[in-house]
Amino acid sequence: MGSQAADDHSNGVSSRHYIRWDSEGVQSIPSNEAEDIKAVAEMINSIQRTQFNKARHCFSGTHARTQGVVKGKLIVGDLSSHLAQTLFSHPGEYPICMRYSTEPGDPGLDDRIPQPRGLGIKVFKVDGEMFEAGKDFPTHDIEFNSTPALDLADAKTTREIVDLRIKYGKARDEVHNTHLTSIRYYSQTAYRYGDFIVKYSLVPSSEVQKKQYQEAVKPDSHPDNILSSWVKEFYANNEAEYLFQVQLCENLEDQPVEYAGKTWDDEKYPWQTVAKIVVPKQDSMIPARKTFWEDHIRLDPFQGLKSFEPIGSPNRLRRVVYPASAALRHELNGRKEVNMTSIDQLPDGGYVEC
Repeated sequence: MGSQAADDHSNGVSSRHYIRWDSEGVQSIPSNEAEDIKAVAEMINSIQRTQFNKARHCFSGTHARTQGVVKGKLIVGDLSSHLAQTLFSHPGEYPICMRYSTEPGDPGLDDRIPQPRGLGIKVFKVDGEMFEAGKDFPTHDIEFNSTPALDLADAKTTREIVDLRIKYGKARDEVHNTHLTSIRYYSQTAYRYGDFIVKYSLVPSSEVQKKQYQEAVKPDSHPDNILSSWVKEFYANNEAEYLFQVQLCENLEDQPVEYAGKTWDDEKYPWQTVAKIVVPKQDSMIPARKTFWEDHIRLDPFQGLKSFEPIGSPNRLRRVVYPASAALRHELNGRKEVNMTSIDQLPDGGYVEC
């Protein structure tokens, strides 16, 4: 990480024209977007109620199936000025906890069915101006998905697609079904990055993780919980390493912010490394951790740093849907929301006391 500034100078990425996050045309809100967002929030709550009627327990409207929860650290090195922004503005180490998940809202979904996978990170000991909702707890949440583009590309499209999923059980089954620790994860949507705009990505960097990607789930021979079993086996024997990379916005037509259904070309707009994540060996499926996260935690970047604000239509939708989904989950389960201020609040065993 210490040589990043020199590397950036040699390959010219530090001198490119990066668009400011507050430039004209970055965000444009359709007149009927609020109506679409309200409809989606109601649909997500409907999915939650359907699962509650089956399991007599309420889960998140998306990413309901927990595949593992682990603790680690985010390490930021000495970066060039265009990269030294927001959370990555100066060298340091931050405690983190991470949850691996499967995207749909069904907590019992068979691991042998190919689906997009998720990864959520809560970063602790964060400094900077926070959104009002998160001003009392110094954390920032970062969310990833295993597919680079988002089919729920804007509020209108999301309303249409979620409606189809509710009516017909439509699922996405074209993804490579493999070890969750070997997958590259993406933000899918755009974020403010200090002065600029980025999409971000998490890249497995250890040789063990890279090798694991070649293995696929075998529906005829693997059990229905194979993915969480693989995560548990991996962390029992290995340390995980990831590179945290960002892709800066230079052309709004080629790199739209409002529409998340288009992948930003990484040959034209290269990924640049800003940090490393290290996760030591541990038990990835401690029952108290799983229960604590599912029943008490809300992952929401709109409670974090203003300088790392989610932007664009899908994120304006999330700003409404996330609290609505969490509120219903906590209400139906009779559990209070816990806004963590320290990684020590994540249980290492025993029982959940909340």
